[in-house]
Amino acid sequence: MIQIENKDTNYGNWVPAAMMKTCSVAIVVVALFTAVCIVLGFTIPAVLLGVLLVVVVIFTLYMKKCRDIFDFNKGGMMGKVHQYLVDHMKWDGNGALLDIGCGAGALTIRCAKAYPNATLTGMDYWGAEWSYAKEQCEANAAAEGVAERITFQKGDAGKMEYASESFDAAVSNFVFHEVRSQSDKRQVVREALRVVKKGGAFAFQDMFEQKALYGDMNAFIEELKAEGITEVHYIGNVEKEAFVPKFVTAPWMIKGVGLIYGKK
Repeated sequence: MIQIENKDTNYGNWVPAAMMKTCSVAIVVVALFTAVCIVLGFTIPAVLLGVLLVVVVIFTLYMKKCRDIFDFNKGGMMGKVHQYLVDHMKWDGNGALLDIGCGAGALTIRCAKAYPNATLTGMDYWGAEWSYAKEQCEANAAAEGVAERITFQKGDAGKMEYASESFDAAVSNFVFHEVRSQSDKRQVVREALRVVKKGGAFAFQDMFEQKALYGDMNAFIEELKAEGITEVHYIGNVEKEAFVPKFVTAPWMIKGVGLIYGKK
């Protein structure tokens, strides 16, 4: 596996620090209300709040465990998920690659190390919700020694400003379902393919097995082939791979993951 972690980088986490802070505050608040009800002799509210407190504590501990598993420098599962995507790229590494929804730049940087002859663009909408920023990406790339080959730009994956067939390859990881400017997530996939050159490579990982988002994936793959995609493969339920602990496959965490890859 390509190593991209070092002590000077900050790749963030799929379980945001803000969520853990909210859980901690919730524990304190529920505990205080429970204590007040006990002191005042409100037995039924005290019992109900006590049950709620147990639930909140268990959920917080679960999310903390998930956060540790996802952490690049602890469990390292985020890196393994990225590597799984890179391993399925059918690309010689010559030309320009776009990482759609680059977050903190982890996948972009992994690709830079996997393809030393490539120039790369990491694009993201960024924002406080995920605690990622362009400056964070640039600092990570500098720390990993690949900054001279990567450009980071703000953009919307639902409608990118790049001309059609601008890149020799494109990747994206767990981004398409988060795109708010396009409700039809299949169109987000098509938009990603639009900017790939004919014959170029692509690998997109997202919640493709969730029918509410993507419908019948087998039918969608056939549609893409009919629309002119030369080679397209699909792997469903990636979370069943050995590198993903069953602990994190809850419906609200990693569930229904799929990988689309091939050549345009």
